[in-house]
Amino acid sequence: MIIKDIEQRAEEKMLHSVTYLEEALSRIRAGKANVHILDGIKVEYYGSMVPLSNVANISTPDAKTITILAWEKNMMRPIEKAIQDSDVGITPENNGEIIRLGIPPLTEERRKQLVKQSRTEAENAKVGVRNARRDANDTVKAAIKKGTSEDEGDETEEAVKKLHDKYIKKIDDVLNAKEKEIMTV
Repeated sequence: MIIKDIEQRAEEKMLHSVTYLEEALSRIRAGKANVHILDGIKVEYYGSMVPLSNVANISTPDAKTITILAWEKNMMRPIEKAIQDSDVGITPENNGEIIRLGIPPLTEERRKQLVKQSRTEAENAKVGVRNARRDANDTVKAAIKKGTSEDEGDETEEAVKKLHDKYIKKIDDVLNAKEKEIMTV
């Protein structure tokens, strides 16, 4: 009974690591327009900081452009300033009606930096998966000391190892897809 609970908690933690990785990699610009690169930008709106997507419509009319259409005209300046102050690294073009972000082509050097950044994020996710496995194994050992059979403990450790291997492979697959996306010219 408790053993299944240990497996389930370990899998939840491992899945969380993969989900975090996918979100982190979606914010890494890969040479084509992606509205997720603006996810971390906050804009001041009536005295509070809100996500950019709460005050404007963000879209990608083509592979090299992101357009931002503010819902209120008086928000154009704050949105433009927030983008300039962010780490997006793209200068916005504001024509008074719409803000455009032209996505510049990536240089070979920048592509390599982005791959390195992606690998760092993937390694962080793998650490999360390994920590979930270690925590589960520690819990199993404690359960054995409290009277759970060793066979049941070994089965659980084996099941957790299989989960670990499954999620490490999933992380590698997500990373490989992102690297391919970044390096495709």
